[in-house]
Amino acid sequence: MMWRNSFWNLLLLWLSMVPFRAFAVENSPVETLTGNSVGGSGRVTRRYDSVQRGECTYTFILPENDGTKTACWPGRGDKRYYGNGFQRDVSQEKQSLYSQRIQHLEVAMENNTQWLQRIEGYVKESLQAGMNQLQHDAVQNHTAAILDLGTSILSQTAHHTRRLTDMETQVLNQTSRLEIQLLENSLSTNKLETQLLRQTTEISKLYEQNRLLEQRMQEMEARHRQELANLKAERAELQGLLANQSTVIQNLELSLEQTTNNCTALQNQQLLLQDAVASLVKLCSRDKDKAVIPTTLKQADEQRKFRDCADLFRAGFNRSGVYTIHITMEDTKKVYCNMESAGGGWTVIQNRKDGTLDFHRTWKEYKMGFGTPSGEHWLGNEFVFQLTNQRQYTLRVELTDWDGQHVFSQYDRFQIASEKRNYRLFLRSHSGTAGRQSSLVINGADFSTKDVDNDNCICKCALMLTGGWWFDACGPSNLNGMYYTYGQNTGKLNGIKWHYFKGSSYSLRATAMMIRPLDF
Repeated sequence: MMWRNSFWNLLLLWLSMVPFRAFAVENSPVETLTGNSVGGSGRVTRRYDSVQRGECTYTFILPENDGTKTACWPGRGDKRYYGNGFQRDVSQEKQSLYSQRIQHLEVAMENNTQWLQRIEGYVKESLQAGMNQLQHDAVQNHTAAILDLGTSILSQTAHHTRRLTDMETQVLNQTSRLEIQLLENSLSTNKLETQLLRQTTEISKLYEQNRLLEQRMQEMEARHRQELANLKAERAELQGLLANQSTVIQNLELSLEQTTNNCTALQNQQLLLQDAVASLVKLCSRDKDKAVIPTTLKQADEQRKFRDCADLFRAGFNRSGVYTIHITMEDTKKVYCNMESAGGGWTVIQNRKDGTLDFHRTWKEYKMGFGTPSGEHWLGNEFVFQLTNQRQYTLRVELTDWDGQHVFSQYDRFQIASEKRNYRLFLRSHSGTAGRQSSLVINGADFSTKDVDNDNCICKCALMLTGGWWFDACGPSNLNGMYYTYGQNTGKLNGIKWHYFKGSSYSLRATAMMIRPLDF
């Protein structure tokens, strides 16, 4: 923009310095100029000519000779000058005028050309100066940009330097921590080495002790072998004695068989004597005031008051069956006597074998008993209380599963309390094949039924497990539960269960509870 403004200023200066003036006054053949002429007059009269070409009009001022009024260029007859074609019809005077004017125009054109050349030079200098200024401005702009870039780079460099410093600090911290850990590991290694040395020493001591123990074991093994040899010798002697005793036992069995036969003969003789006595009694019965004497020994035995099946067994009744016993001097009770299991003499107080009887009953029914002695039955809590409080009794519980396996649990001491004490159960000294532990509560439990709950559970065990029993907190046993047949006997919590034999969800096939005096 600077050099363009300079150019226009120069052009205006040049136009103001043009050495001639042109006045376009159409159809004015004479122009009067005021000024000092060469000849000293104040007015100069000049001629001009106008030519119309289209919309433009060209006016030419012709130069004149000073004072002489003669033409400044040769006449038409002079061959050195040739006028323009459009002036051929002009008069001779006008042609001389035109020639002068043309010469002045040529001089003016030369002057203008020189001025144009000067202007061109000045324009070039101005352009060069402008270009230099532009280059200088561009350099300054680039320098500013480079300075900004340098400032940005310096800022980034400072930022990266700070980050590197932070990273260096972190690395130093981590290195310090690693050195500390290495030191700790070294200390731990030293401790481990010390412990290893101690353990090595202890292992050496243990090895020495083990060697001594091996020597002792070898010595003991030698002694045991010697003792085993002695035991084998004693065993051989015992086997010889056992063979002799077997012979003696066989002889005793033969003697027993002979004695049994003799006993049978004596029984037959006894029957004959009884018949004879009966005949004598008939003869003696004529006197009505005399008391009636039993006609047979059997009637005499029946009049004896047997307290339980053990008394019957001692009296010679060795067949299992239903017998009448005297609970008290006045009260009698029909019971089933097992004369075969474990020496006989057992009074059965409970029997389950086929599920024909419902054991989910009331307190009163369990008190007085229910069922038939020859089949499924419960003897009655009141009668068992009266029996077990006369003398000490042993309890035997026989169990049978659905695979035909027979087991038992036996208690050396069995007793139940009165009804006021809820027929509380007391047991002692468990043994048998129905589990290592007792499935009955050893330390005592009250009897519960569906209508009288005496257990230690809020769930009413007798009602939930469908049977009266000595429940603690439902407990591991219930021989009065629901009877389930084969195929339905597993997974039943309310069945006939004995936990330490088959588990709490296995219902047994048959059970029997029987008592016998402790001194039998």
